[in-house]
Amino acid sequence: MSGIAPRLQASFDRQAMMATLGARMMSCADGACEITAPILDLAMQQHGFGHAGLAFSLGDSAMGYAALSLLPEDREVVTSEVKTNLLAPARGDGLVARGRVVKPGRRLIVTLAEVFAQQGDREVAVALLTGTMVPVDP
Repeated sequence: MSGIAPRLQASFDRQAMMATLGARMMSCADGACEITAPILDLAMQQHGFGHAGLAFSLGDSAMGYAALSLLPEDREVVTSEVKTNLLAPARGDGLVARGRVVKPGRRLIVTLAEVFAQQGDREVAVALLTGTMVPVDP
């Protein structure tokens, strides 16, 4: 996977939600994207774990940008649907979401994201998301 295309980074930088969560796009190109975020107090649930909404948000964005990386510069992408399987509590310092395109298409792009909690140098799978992205005109 290569670096981040400037248009993808610029789009990501316009997302107030990702900024609020402290998220960073680590890489994004060729149908794959990796986004990380710390587990901040504002994104914890009542038991002290990272909230499922944090895992969903990172996974959704990783899938969306993976899809966008395959589209021409005059196109955008929106999420049509996402299925989320929560696998384990999000314990750790942060989360990493790795999204990829499973099946590109002109009207629908099928995507997958795996979300891991980072505990030191160890990763634990916490969520698996499948999604459908729709190319749109900006």
